[in-house]
Amino acid sequence: MSDQAIIETREVSKNYELGSAKIIVLRGITLSVNAGETVSIMGASGSGKSTLLHLLGGLDKPTGGDVLFEGVNLRSVSNAKRTELRATAIGFVFQSYHLLNELDIVENIMLPAMSRPTALLRREQIRKRALDLLGRVGLGDRAKHRPLELSGGEQQRAAIARALMNEPRLLLADEPTGNLDSKTGDQVLEYLFALTRERGHTLVMVTHNEAVAQLCSRRLVLRDGVLQS
Repeated sequence: MSDQAIIETREVSKNYELGSAKIIVLRGITLSVNAGETVSIMGASGSGKSTLLHLLGGLDKPTGGDVLFEGVNLRSVSNAKRTELRATAIGFVFQSYHLLNELDIVENIMLPAMSRPTALLRREQIRKRALDLLGRVGLGDRAKHRPLELSGGEQQRAAIARALMNEPRLLLADEPTGNLDSKTGDQVLEYLFALTRERGHTLVMVTHNEAVAQLCSRRLVLRDGVLQS
């Protein structure tokens, strides 16, 4: 693990307007995550965990404060730059798998790489990497299946493979086992942490499950819009 921050927030706040009411979700969040670190963020439902994760990944902008990815301020860069960073350097695993049913599993895994320049020229190389990742998450024999032909646990493992397709330096996971039973969830986490450790990815994971949170090297709690260690 490096002692250099890969993602950090500085006094980040997030508010939403609901009619004439202002809903304060995050209040002055300051966080620094080093390269190669695994961090869990716990909190009750509705505490703002997913909101914070979306800010870390550049999917949303804070109301106040700054989010820096490798020193780049995500609040001030163009939409195109944020999109590029999400495509090349940040991977996402959501509670819902977001696999495209019209594509088979290997095509779903290939998608992040196929959006990049010269992808068509490297299609066979990309396919080979996707198949390798599928093998690493125990789905080597399911490449030609459609998502609906897979169980929930298998779909989430495929989603992990897709998130790692572009070798992201930061992996963000939002309740990755939330839709799974405990046994299946444990299997998914095994693959997630094994691949994260092996490739040196930085992992920030949102969860409400204490046992899941304890798997990370650092555990934080989000309560009343404030992050606590």
